[in-house]
Amino acid sequence: MKRQCLALVALAGLLVASVALAQERSITVASTTSTEQSGLFGYLLPQFTAKSGIRVNVVAVGTGQALDIGRRGDADVVFVHDKAAEEKFLAEGFGVKRFDVMYNDFVVIGPGSDPARIAGGEDVLEALRKIAAIKAPFISRGDRSGTHAAELRYWHDAGIDIGPVKGAWYREIGQGMGAALNMAAAANAYLLCDRGTWLSFQNRGELSILVAGDRRLFNQYGVMLVNPAKHPNVRAREGQAFVDWLVSRGKGRPSWTGSSPRRASGRSPPTRSGASSCSFPMPAI
Repeated sequence: MKRQCLALVALAGLLVASVALAQERSITVASTTSTEQSGLFGYLLPQFTAKSGIRVNVVAVGTGQALDIGRRGDADVVFVHDKAAEEKFLAEGFGVKRFDVMYNDFVVIGPGSDPARIAGGEDVLEALRKIAAIKAPFISRGDRSGTHAAELRYWHDAGIDIGPVKGAWYREIGQGMGAALNMAAAANAYLLCDRGTWLSFQNRGELSILVAGDRRLFNQYGVMLVNPAKHPNVRAREGQAFVDWLVSRGKGRPSWTGSSPRRASGRSPPTRSGASSCSFPMPAI
């Protein structure tokens, strides 16, 4: 009789565990390394889970890779920062609707010795021309991320063909923002970085912000639900709840002082190279 009771208790425990597991709600968000390495997700996700009961699993890669994950249906939501690539994703039918969520800005980081003499400037194109003119070491993420895409646009707009010089003073590493910063610190090299990751980066060595404030350095982030019509496995209800929460005007909306989600309300990015990021509410779209 005692054994039967123990067996029943054990069975009941298994049933409870199975029900709890079945009831657990979670989503996968494919996003950028900057949203993770800046500490943004560490700040936001516990709030969302506490409010909704939905756990968020983050796959942090470059924007290009994050969108590819969405194309395969291996994520429920994509949260990235390359608007042209995001609009292509939508046009291909892989996303439902794109929402602007937040922005920060890019900055040009470099060594204290500043051989290209760009410190204090507010023109990113002129800074890149000076770096190229003296062939100063420059670290590129080279990973199809939003930051990498922006960097390549800036080189192009500066009138510089970066292709022939790869592997010389210009080095692509195929890694995330943290790894690029570490390499730049070790090599006393220049690089383009999002301000949020820079603020949370500790191993700065002799590096500092040298160029900031150019309106071309504006860095917009967008969020999209992966289209369940393309991929029926997408957890559309939970994923949409996350998207709605990010862009909601509801009480208790998140603000952030690290990677600086800021309301796009006509305020320009900081113009001082040492300016800290400000805190703005998440915008409602």
